[in-house]
Amino acid sequence: MKYRKMVYLNMSVNLDIGTHLNEQQVLMLRLFKTPLPEKDFLQMRKLAVKLLSKKLDEVVEAWEKKADESVDYEKLSKGHFRSKR
Repeated sequence: MKYRKMVYLNMSVNLDIGTHLNEQQVLMLRLFKTPLPEKDFLQMRKLAVKLLSKKLDEVVEAWEKKADESVDYEKLSKGHFRSKR
């Protein structure tokens, strides 16, 4: 009985994100209708973050090529956003 109640509580989370879900999002929710073991869930989450990170890298690289920007990220990472006095 405790397990059913826990599942019910997890499934009753309010997804008030202000927009409607697109078809892909709905399909992903249906795919994971049954809760995964925590280890599997963490693995799926890491894979999703890795994919989004790769996509972000591609967008930044495309922008740099288009804008003909040569940004020294190493210098930026060691500097401070405020000018030194």
